[in-house]
Amino acid sequence: MAGRKRYSVVRDPVHGDVYLTHEELAVLDTPQMQRLRGIKQLGTAYLVYPGAVHTRFDHSIGSLHVAQQIINAVNLSFDLDPAGTIRISDEEARVVRLAALVHDITHIPFGHNLEDQDGIFWRHDSAYRFRHMLGPDTRVGAVLGELGVAEEVLAILAPADGGPSIPPYWSQIVSGTVASDILDYLARDAYFTGLRLEVDSRVTSYFKVHRGSGNLFIDLTKHDLLREDILSEIVRMLEARYYFSERVYYHHAKVASGAMVARAVELALSAGNLREEDFYDQTDASVLDLLSRADGAESGALQRLLDDFRSRRLFKRACVFPRYENTGVQASLVERYFARGGAKNRTEAEARIADLVRFASGREVRVIAYCPARRMQLKEARTHVRWPGVEGVEPLSRFAEHVPRLADLERSYQNLWKFYVFADTADPAVLGRVQEAAKQEFSEATNAYTPG
Repeated sequence: MAGRKRYSVVRDPVHGDVYLTHEELAVLDTPQMQRLRGIKQLGTAYLVYPGAVHTRFDHSIGSLHVAQQIINAVNLSFDLDPAGTIRISDEEARVVRLAALVHDITHIPFGHNLEDQDGIFWRHDSAYRFRHMLGPDTRVGAVLGELGVAEEVLAILAPADGGPSIPPYWSQIVSGTVASDILDYLARDAYFTGLRLEVDSRVTSYFKVHRGSGNLFIDLTKHDLLREDILSEIVRMLEARYYFSERVYYHHAKVASGAMVARAVELALSAGNLREEDFYDQTDASVLDLLSRADGAESGALQRLLDDFRSRRLFKRACVFPRYENTGVQASLVERYFARGGAKNRTEAEARIADLVRFASGREVRVIAYCPARRMQLKEARTHVRWPGVEGVEPLSRFAEHVPRLADLERSYQNLWKFYVFADTADPAVLGRVQEAAKQEFSEATNAYTPG
């Protein structure tokens, strides 16, 4: 349209001015994208860090902005030294920016608890979920179709689902190890939790695209020598993600509150009047209302859990079985108690623990056994780099023997795994009874926690 301005400006608390095209605004103004305003980026972490109320909508805009920063860096590097690299065209940037904008559209409320940590639903990044949310029968899918980019965006976000062939760097800009997604959420999570863990934005300055393979990479060479300063920035970013995992993403109170919501969802599903698809168009607030309307044999227990959650009466730790004390039994614990097949085993174990406590103390107690996936959310060092003396570009993980901190980080991530037993009491004596019963129930595992 003649005279129409190309960009509108949105003021972001983390990045400052973010420029959006009229096409991107049309995508943002769909019900599916607006829903993300109601989904907190860090789930229940606001119960630990009160400022952590930022949303996946904010993060989506920030991810687009960082994607453009990476594109700018690639093109500047090409202008300075085009040898062996390529430039990203404006049309490619258009598609990548839109993919970055909608990359979180499949998230459901409390999704990491329900998918990654409890295994109740399939993961948000499954091809099925993207096809459902970005299909032509949704408004956002229709808009992407009208813009002629729907299949390309799907190919970026769900590469295993077929679709048109796209260059590797399209997906790598959006969701690689060092990509727009992680660079935005680390900065955003730090800002809203108040934690002073920052990543230097210069890490985006060294991106290039390899002409031969089409991989996005970071050039670690200069005059045939290793650029230790750039390597350190990459490792510092991965270390920052680990520190957030330790202090925020897997904080014990966040885990407990998420486990309470997950148990409420399990109770509602067992009643047979809710399905996974019912959660796709919900927000944090609306899904709690949806759960509160669920009826059936477990409705009393469900309502009690929701009341506790809303009042921040969180279940307390009675036992903690960490991986570093349980490497020999971790696999069997996950096999028995994680995911869809583990729900029955968890429920039966919880009932036995509660019965033992009732028999020993006369106290009624509710128990939640929480067993996360074995892999946790490790972000492997898959970022491609150019390493001195090596032809082409390779994933950074190939050079882990030269970067001991990478191996240290992988071990540290693995040791974040903890099997918890929570109970709805703050009384140390009762928690002690729960611990005794839990240690008997999980006799092959080693507890490392003493209730205070």
